[in-house]
Amino acid sequence: MTASILAGKTYTIRTFGCQMNLHDSERVSGLLDSLGAYEAAGPADADIVIFMTCCVREAADTRLYGQVSSCKSLPDPPSGRRVIAVGGCIAQRDGEGLLKNLDNVDVIFGTHSIAHVGDLIAQVFEAGGHAVRTNEREETDATSMPWHRATTYHAWVPIMTGCNNFCSYCIVPYVRGREKSRQTNQILDEVTGLVRKGVREITLLGQNVNSYGRDLFGEPRFADLLREVGATGIERISFTSSHPKDLLPETIDAMAEIPAVMPHLHLAVQSGSSRVLKRMNRHYTREDYLSLIRAVRERIPDIALTTDIIVGFPGETEEDFEETLTLAREARFAQAFTFIYSKRAGTPAAKIDDPTPREHILDRFNRLVSVIEDTAYAFNQGASGSTMPVLIEGTSKKDAMKLMGKSPWNQTVLCPLPDGANPVEYIGKMVDIAIDTTKTFYLSGELVGGPR
Repeated sequence: MTASILAGKTYTIRTFGCQMNLHDSERVSGLLDSLGAYEAAGPADADIVIFMTCCVREAADTRLYGQVSSCKSLPDPPSGRRVIAVGGCIAQRDGEGLLKNLDNVDVIFGTHSIAHVGDLIAQVFEAGGHAVRTNEREETDATSMPWHRATTYHAWVPIMTGCNNFCSYCIVPYVRGREKSRQTNQILDEVTGLVRKGVREITLLGQNVNSYGRDLFGEPRFADLLREVGATGIERISFTSSHPKDLLPETIDAMAEIPAVMPHLHLAVQSGSSRVLKRMNRHYTREDYLSLIRAVRERIPDIALTTDIIVGFPGETEEDFEETLTLAREARFAQAFTFIYSKRAGTPAAKIDDPTPREHILDRFNRLVSVIEDTAYAFNQGASGSTMPVLIEGTSKKDAMKLMGKSPWNQTVLCPLPDGANPVEYIGKMVDIAIDTTKTFYLSGELVGGPR
């Protein structure tokens, strides 16, 4: 019944937030494709508009409300009926409450219910009204769903869902649930299949990949998983996210010893102050973090270390912030995602009053950004004069005559497109680029040889 209702319908998906949301969107897209729907150019051409949401920061709520409301002004699609659906973390958190402020939403589905989105949308097309499903648990595993990947050369591979850490500022455990690891054989079968299809790079996904296997084996076995995935023949392996408290020596050894694992580690520090880290419920100190990255660099000297940092956590003093600045300089981050603290209802940190003036927090944020720009620039200088393998992802948004790709260290790399060449010949291929220009946010150089 669902397939007969959705066959021929068009859809578009807007995705906010983390890589797990991107993967969920690929699964929803694949499900709709399997039911006979097909992707539209954008909301104006779509019978179905889906918003896959993130609730980590307040800005995501604002963005969702604005974009959903803007759908009211769209002309009717050729079918005469448009269904608006909201899924993901905000849907799981707010459920039917979303309808109070977004009166044009028809379907709401939570993080555990994406396998049912086709049925929910079909129900609204057939009977009208609203369809809401935000179950805490589902029997249907989303990883068994078909998917529609954005590219043919890269794939997201979830190895676990949920989180057990309950950082005091974070809503994720409440909307994604507790940690649940996939069986190792399922992951390996998926990666092996991707290799056969020509995928060059995979990203292993989890809220805390370093905890992989704790619920299955009584202890983390992420290092073992890395070694087994590395034996499948996949060319490039990356992973996210890593919690410092669970990064074990055996995982560092695996990273150093497996050729396919990229020399890049995203290790969120959040603050350089042990006092603030304790209030964040992070379970490590400043000294622990610095000791950890020294151990990583001892085994992988050229590692690109990236991180997340929150500025303005409730009660952060100027002294606390200075400790964050000094840690950032000592850590020599290749990149950092910097955020001003955003209060999330339902988290312990939301109950903490903070009298710090907004202008002081903004000043700290700008000072941190300046330090990160300095360390990122310094890291990129190490590539000057080198020749590196780059996986081409497309062309530069600013210059269609320049190819754009990623280095093994996750740096953006640009190079001129050869005269008369078609960019399509290079997308998804590996090329060697001799680096002659190093900037804060990108590298550029000249092609050496052809694509492979």
